[in-house]
Amino acid sequence: MKKSCQSVYLDPKMMAALADYAARRGQSRSLIAEAAIASFLTPDDDERREAVLAKRLDGIDRRISRIERDIGIDVEMLALFIRFWLSNTAALSESERVARQKQGGDRYDAFVSALGRRLAKGARLHSEIAEDIAAKNH
Repeated sequence: MKKSCQSVYLDPKMMAALADYAARRGQSRSLIAEAAIASFLTPDDDERREAVLAKRLDGIDRRISRIERDIGIDVEMLALFIRFWLSNTAALSESERVARQKQGGDRYDAFVSALGRRLAKGARLHSEIAEDIAAKNH
């Protein structure tokens, strides 16, 4: 197929950039300009970018929904624990309170260590709860 000739006026900086790019690629300036024009005029490129962006946004939306669900479970679990703890914990005398504070500090340190080990291992309570429920239902 015979190509048509078209004269195009470019800014000197643009012409220098075109010549430099063509030289680095080992291609003619005409071929580089033709490819750039074809890319600019192809509507599929915009549609492809939009599809890629929509796919990424859908993935982000799914992850945010999962995070919202997990936070809702965490809040409910914490509220249930606090209600249970407040309902079942008796008031302490001053001497008992000091001893329990020491014991509580030791237990807290053990808890933080256990939490660190769990997080390092990658296990998550949410998945274990779901597995426990599934096991009970079968």
